[in-house]
Amino acid sequence: MALIMRTALGSSRFLQHLSLFALILAVVSWASISAVAQDESTKERPRRVLPTDTEPQDIIKIDTDLVPVDVTVTDAKGRLIRNLKKEDFKLYEDGVERSIASFNVEKIEGAPRPVAIVFALDLSGSMTPEEVARVSDAMREFSRRLAEHPAVFALMTFGMRVKTLQAFTNDREKLDRAFEKLAHEPNGMSTHTYDAVDDAVRMLVRHAPLTRAHQLMKRAVVVITDGFPVGDTVSPDTVIERANAADTSVYVVTMPSFTRLLASTAQVTPLPTPLDVSGLVEKTGGRSVYANQQDLGPLFRAIAEEVAAAYVLGFYPPKEIRTDGKFHPIRVEGPRGLILRQSRPGYEARKQ
Repeated sequence: MALIMRTALGSSRFLQHLSLFALILAVVSWASISAVAQDESTKERPRRVLPTDTEPQDIIKIDTDLVPVDVTVTDAKGRLIRNLKKEDFKLYEDGVERSIASFNVEKIEGAPRPVAIVFALDLSGSMTPEEVARVSDAMREFSRRLAEHPAVFALMTFGMRVKTLQAFTNDREKLDRAFEKLAHEPNGMSTHTYDAVDDAVRMLVRHAPLTRAHQLMKRAVVVITDGFPVGDTVSPDTVIERANAADTSVYVVTMPSFTRLLASTAQVTPLPTPLDVSGLVEKTGGRSVYANQQDLGPLFRAIAEEVAAAYVLGFYPPKEIRTDGKFHPIRVEGPRGLILRQSRPGYEARKQ
């Protein structure tokens, strides 16, 4: 009898312990789910190009019937071709050839094309102080190369967060003072490259209109980084879409912080970085270069020359599709044997 009572008592205690364990497990599970839900609710959503009353993912729409596209033309050796005429190009929308309504080159009747440039400099822990100093000098070279153009420049830095050190200005002294403020961030554990480009595109949209003095402005973002984005809140595809919508080209200068061993050997080509693989440069008509020389001046001057040398082709879509809200692909063809890079693969029409 005593044995039976002890067995029953033991079973009762076992059931109590099991119930208590189940209760604790349920509480822990609920807390974990709540924490994840809270984290998801507080996570920063992708940012807009412009404030709108619709969904945050909305991108800017063309604000004029004229649709422009920048085209950079080089030969097989990478040399810029500047002497082409309107008749040398063919432009297709939705696979149908369209008449080229406007054609601009670096200079129209002696007037240099206006440009708006945002420098976005990586100051994360992977960038050395020596690299930051070299880049500062090279950005000065870049701005001097465009001295003849009606140009405005802005300077942003990024690491764990994106900062604007200088809003758009045509004052070279202000720009120089901004370069002098650059400081290395030794403890930066994140490199928000895509967030920085996203902010740069929004700055261009807000403060650098597509037309100035009856000319189409060239918009560009020049990113100087080690090519390894970490911790971004905006996806590469979203940034590419917004850059295309804003007709903005992205140029990337990859410093050899993480690829130093490869880049230090002239015979070895550095491996592609995640930034290269993302298609950010290719899909916006920009250019990606590796900075494997101590003197960055010639490299930045070459990029500045390319930025200013693009052809600008504009066309008017048929009236029936100007407000259909759909994406329309654009393809530009040129003389055989030349290489063409478009600033965007198409455009999104307004939605009526």
